[in-house]
Formats: sequence, C-alpha cells, structure tokens
Amino acid sequence: MDGEELTEQETALYDRQIRVWGADAQRRLSKSHILVYGIKGTVAEFCKNIVLAGVGSLTLVDDRVVNEEALSANFLILPDDNLFQGKTLAEVCCDSLKEFNPMVRVSVEKGDISTFGVEFFEKFDVVVISCCSLAKKLINQKCRKLSKRVAFYTVDCRGSCGEIFVDLQNYKYSKKKLEENIDCQLEYPSFEEAISVPWRALPRRVSKLYFAMRVIEGFEDVEGSNPGETLIADLPGVLKLRKELCETNSLNESQIPNALLERLLIGTREYPPVCAIIGGILGQEVIKAISGKGDPLKNFFFFDAMDGKGLIEDISEPNTGS
Repeated sequence: MDGEELTEQETALYDRQIRVWGADAQRRLSKSHILVYGIKGTVAEFCKNIVLAGVGSLTLVDDRVVNEEALSANFLILPDDNLFQGKTLAEVCCDSLKEFNPMVRVSVEKGDISTFGVEFFEKFDVVVISCCSLAKKLINQKCRKLSKRVAFYTVDCRGSCGEIFVDLQNYKYSKKKLEENIDCQLEYPSFEEAISVPWRALPRRVSKLYFAMRVIEGFEDVEGSNPGETLIADLPGVLKLRKELCETNSLNESQIPNALLERLLIGTREYPPVCAIIGGILGQEVIKAISGKGDPLKNFFFFDAMDGKGLIEDISEPNTGS
C-alpha cells in the first residue's frame, strides 16, 4: 500500500473524507484489498461502509443460494425473484455493491474458503469471516503464516446480540495526545489463543455474552453446524455443554443464564438495526487498521440490544495484554 498516490478522481470523490482523516489514510484505503466470507445482514452493512469509504478492492465469498431468510436483513438483495434466480449470495451482493462506488473493484470468489491455501490470503490486507464457527481458527492460522501482516476479523450477529473479534497480530499505530502524535504498539492473540484463555483467569466482570457465545460455538463445533442452524430445539444439548464447560473452567453456571442462551437460539435471524450497529463498528475498525490511525479495538466487542450497551473485552494471556 506504499508508493502510489491518489489520482485526481480519487481526491475529488473522497474530498470530505480526506479532510477528516487525511490524504495518507485515504491513500492506504484506496490501495487496500479486503476479503469477506459469509454475507448476511451485518456483513452487508460492513461492505457498504467500506465500499463508500473507498477501499481498493472487495472480494466476496458465499456460495449459498439466496433464500427468504437472506431477504430479511440483507438490504443488498432486491426482493425480486427474477433478479437473483440461480445466483449465489456473493453474486447478488456483488452486483449491488458495484453501484455504491464504481471506483471500488468488487468481485466474487467461489469455493469452500476453509480449503483455500495459505497463498490465497496473501493477496489481501484484511480478512473478515462470518456465518462460520468451524473455519475461524483455521483461516486465522493461515493468515498468521504469511510473511505480511493480514488483519483478521470475525463477526457474528444472533438476533439482538452481536460479537466482533479482532486479530491485528503485532500492530503499530499512532494516536493524537494533546498536540502531538504518539506511536503505539499492541500485541494481539489469535482467535484460538484468545478462547483458550482459562475462564478462571478472566476478569470477574467479563460480559456474559462472551461465555454464551463460546458455549453455542462449541456446540456447533461438536455438531458440525453453522450459525443459524442451531435452534431452540437444541437447548438441552447446549445446556448440557454449558454444564460441562462451567465445571471444567470452575465457573458458576449463573454467568451464562438460561434466558440469554434461549434468546441466542430463538433469535437466529439478524435484526437490521443491530446489523447496522455491528456493521458500522466493524467498518470503523477496519478503516483504523488500514490507516494506522486511532486506537483499535482489542480484541472482542459485544453488543446487546436489550440494554443498548456495547462492551470491549480484552481476552488475552497476560503476556499479550495491552
């Protein structure tokens, strides 16, 4: 992303943004390449935001066919059967995103992303994974094997709740303090390292959503299912796994309330207002990571529409803490 300057057309189109975060940040955005897997409502919001911000390219991966559930929260899909008959989610969303900003190259890659080799991810600066509990660890590991630093994110929205995970590896950035810029550095754990931190070692007031998401994710891992496929009928199995995990981690089961697990299992469809919030925050974080300006999120973000609160939790081993 170094070397090339903004064209006159880019400077004119992104004039207002350049006034906010500067020409260098916009140049980095315009030369960046983003990969997104799993295009539901939250990711549609994210894609819209970064395309409007002016990233260099956006590659979409999602071979699922468009269905009625996809229409409920994904505004990139027009409710006209004739328009997307036989098309995948990635193809339909690609067509819509191209209209938001013709200067951004939006393309589709087909296939099972978990089978893509390490070299495939080298083409990207940012990788965002959604709708897949099973591939998170694997893809994060592949990104970390590269000689270049690739920013890795996962995002999951279940009904009125949402989660973002961030791995920027060894990340250097600058922030303003009073009238001067200060150089900062953060060391991030991988997704596998973060969720491997013993629960008993975590701060006492960690968000209950963190534990609830790990229980449901663990259940999906055992069952070989993806988010949205685990339903309220699976509650007995989820509660059994919660009991096992709490006993193993010396955690009181009250930290993962029945009511919260039930809400996450009943609300398998995304709520558009929650999609807008989570997708907006994810967009801001990716822009920060690309530009190298501003304090990035480390390393989990949780949102629950029931109380309207967003919480940042740093789930790291002591030697990777901030």
